[in-house]
Amino acid sequence: MSVRFSGAVWRAACLFGRKRGFLRGFGSTSRCRTGSLTGMAEKENQAALPAGLYLVATPIGHAADITLRALDLLTRADGLAAEDTRRTRTLLDLHAVPLAGRRIEAYHDHNAAAQRPRLLARIAAGEALVYVSDAGTPLVADPGYRLAAEAIAAGMRVVAAPGASALLAALTVAGLPTDRFFFAGFPPVKSGARARFLTECAAVPSTLVFYESPHRLGESLAAMRIAFGDRPAAVCRELTKKFEETVRAPLSELALRYAAGPPKGESVVVVGPPEAVEASAEDLDQALRTALLHASVRDAAAEVAARLGVPRKRAYARALSLERD
Repeated sequence: MSVRFSGAVWRAACLFGRKRGFLRGFGSTSRCRTGSLTGMAEKENQAALPAGLYLVATPIGHAADITLRALDLLTRADGLAAEDTRRTRTLLDLHAVPLAGRRIEAYHDHNAAAQRPRLLARIAAGEALVYVSDAGTPLVADPGYRLAAEAIAAGMRVVAAPGASALLAALTVAGLPTDRFFFAGFPPVKSGARARFLTECAAVPSTLVFYESPHRLGESLAAMRIAFGDRPAAVCRELTKKFEETVRAPLSELALRYAAGPPKGESVVVVGPPEAVEASAEDLDQALRTALLHASVRDAAAEVAARLGVPRKRAYARALSLERD
């Protein structure tokens, strides 16, 4: 299978490669010669993108962490929408992607309700529209979810161009189990709501991943210590940037470290899964009796099995027995 990219994409890739020294030794036979680029651009410009919504991942820090496909879509799309238009314009300039008369439309939490019908109308009229978030993969902790959902509901084409993701980057370097993980996004701001939220997460039998802003990091880590116990964890900060830092320690140590003051940049907090502890018969009965007060036998058994880590069949059989009694 052959893959071709627009002339602007090859120019950007070659420019970046030369600056970084990636293309040394290719000499005059390099595909980055102007003549071959011009021919590719003319051929590619004849092929319009099919109408639809294209969700394009952008770098979370290092500008080189963008795919050739992302650059191609950003070059060829009829329209561009972004959570932060200034940041997106900087990215386009850095990679020599021309706007060519296009305007970057702002789409964020504060204007999403008003902008969504306009963007969807453009797609319905036959345009190919690219949406990018602040950084990373669209729809992961950003306002693009409703835009994609409504486009799907309207029968429109929705395409993902995967790439950088702070969530996956943090899981990669945290050193904690990755066979199962639960992404919980940003914890609530208010302390009471945050405590309830973390208590619900405590029973999830997998590695937990949270996003957190710098000025709330210390408080959140302290609340996690209370809700989860002293589990192993990692704070991943400034991912892929020059001063990238990953601190791995029990939650108690991390809470103490970041209580002194907020660090620079948003962080990803990765918390290890709960230790498997076999529930006693008494614990199982007590949990089932409580659950049966508000749930059916089936639902109570499922809830308790997930919380205590016992086989669902065992919980269901015992719940039936308690219900009969």
